[in-house]
Amino acid sequence: MAIKHLTEEQIRTWSAEEKDRWWLANVFRGNMPQLTLRSAFTGFLLGGFLSATNLYIGAKTGWTLGVGLTAVILAFAAFKALSAIGAAKDFTILENNAMQSIATSAGYMTGPLISGIAAYMMVVNVVMPWHQMMLFNVVLSILGVLVAFPLKRRFINEEQQPFPEGRACGVLLDTLYTSEAAVGLFKAKVLVISALVAGFIKFLSGENFQTFIQAKIFGRPKVVWVAEHLDHWYYNGRTEIFRLWGEKGLDPRQVGLSPTLELAMFGAGGLTGLRACTNMFLGMLLCWGVLVPIVTMNGDIAPRSGSVEMGTAVWSQRDTLAKWPLWPGIGLIVCASLVSFFAKPKVIISAFTGLFTKKKAQQDVLKDIELPLWVSLVGIPITGALGVWMAHEWFGVDWVLGALAIPLTIVLTLIAVNATALTSITPTGSMSKITQLTFGAMAPGHAPTNLMTACITTEVASNASNLLMDIKPGYMLGAKPRHQVIGHIIGIFAGAIASTPLFYFLFLSDKSKADLPMAERLVSDTFSFAGAVQWKGISDLISGGTMSSLPQSAQIAMVTGAVLGILFEIVRIVTKNKSPALPLAFGLGFVLPPDSVMAMFAGAAFFAFMHRLFRKDERSFGHRLWIGTHEPICAGLIAGSALVGIGDVLTKAFLL
Repeated sequence: MAIKHLTEEQIRTWSAEEKDRWWLANVFRGNMPQLTLRSAFTGFLLGGFLSATNLYIGAKTGWTLGVGLTAVILAFAAFKALSAIGAAKDFTILENNAMQSIATSAGYMTGPLISGIAAYMMVVNVVMPWHQMMLFNVVLSILGVLVAFPLKRRFINEEQQPFPEGRACGVLLDTLYTSEAAVGLFKAKVLVISALVAGFIKFLSGENFQTFIQAKIFGRPKVVWVAEHLDHWYYNGRTEIFRLWGEKGLDPRQVGLSPTLELAMFGAGGLTGLRACTNMFLGMLLCWGVLVPIVTMNGDIAPRSGSVEMGTAVWSQRDTLAKWPLWPGIGLIVCASLVSFFAKPKVIISAFTGLFTKKKAQQDVLKDIELPLWVSLVGIPITGALGVWMAHEWFGVDWVLGALAIPLTIVLTLIAVNATALTSITPTGSMSKITQLTFGAMAPGHAPTNLMTACITTEVASNASNLLMDIKPGYMLGAKPRHQVIGHIIGIFAGAIASTPLFYFLFLSDKSKADLPMAERLVSDTFSFAGAVQWKGISDLISGGTMSSLPQSAQIAMVTGAVLGILFEIVRIVTKNKSPALPLAFGLGFVLPPDSVMAMFAGAAFFAFMHRLFRKDERSFGHRLWIGTHEPICAGLIAGSALVGIGDVLTKAFLL
């Protein structure tokens, strides 16, 4: 069934009251069950599980993935199955929509954990108490909700902004509940099967699982059934191996150029797309395949132990990253991000258009279902003051600087929401850097100030933007806005309860690393914490002292990376995004683990090939599988591999 919507002319010419009356008469489904106990409970559980997968992916790559579509499909299939056996009634379309608001909100709660909070712990070299981590995250997320809702009327009701990802979720919900049930069930089956396959392979390649089962339970020598490194077959038993840059060069495995069977990254690449993944792959080859071996042979990067000439050197990707590749990567990413941000003055200006213009008084026909404005007017000062108090008491941020972060947060949130409304991309990376640079200049000797104020602005802006993205499908389908607000807050607590203890179990439970610096406890060859490493790098530069300790080649590379980032981003903008170069993605190839980049590129290339192979034959099973269920397959690979990977880490922490 086609979703009812206003025409472009109606959006342009009708008053806000006329639009609200039309929506109330033609779209609103006030009597349909929405935020029920079962939808809240389902969203709470799914959100908790999916926030775990986001934490795993985020620690590997530095970004989070949307989990709304995955949650929608899983909930649809689960209640369809329960309905078939008479155990429960089928979900209504609005119950599923309310559920996805909860699950999506929970999934995004991992953002600060893999960026600002992790960077803070690396910089000050302390383990943040769990209650501070959880409460700070929750307060900032609730502040984001309170900031978002006054903007909802303008961006969604009045301007009818697209919010593309939210619109896609609304279309998916409409398709599932108005088409044949087989359409949704097929997507769900594919998602579950791909998750089971990925999870099973991860289990067979999991060293800790196999150690516990074979050695601890059965007392037999451990055998890992599936080699995680795909080039294991080549190197096994060979004394002569291919080396980078001659006989005395590096073994490619020493710098991470060893492809792995990481299906979570394979699925993430499928969602990211071939263009971005190709740029990351080329950046990785240039950095880790060319530049790192050269500067290593020149002595700018020293191994942990052993001799390069004798081929006995032992490297750590973490140490290598900090000594060289991080800096040209940061130069590229920061400068390209800022150029991209300030190159769109219309987006920035339009964010504030109409805020201070006097409007004709109109009757509020939605006052009984919208969140009252007074809730935000009262809640923002109270919640903001609480966040400033936490920043001062727990992290030593000056009262005045903490208070200044709140108005900057409002400004950046307006810009972020406007960008999300048009593109579904929330520029949190750019915003965090703007805040770090701003407050770093105000307090250059106090790193926690620039880190935690950036945490405030970024988390609030991100949460507000994501909330409006979640509300878009509800508006399309006729849901009650108040219910989605409540659902979003439920999701905040679900994500905090699930992700906070998991953070400690995954990254801080290894007793053998208890005496190491925090940077070495968090960052490993398995988890790059690329986002947090970038935050820390910028903070170190602001605080001073880092540049003088870097090799001259790294300083030259950082300046070169910055110049190239600016030039390539200008070319991308001038060509209206038709240039093949994506400087942000290219820079990520420098700071992400090479094996993760290779897996993502393989996933993107595989799905691009399948699309090309089956796109013309729309009636074929290949088209139905690889194109029609592209996103469910990728989501299943990510969920299955990530959840079992988390289990493998926890097995080492608690059972070995």
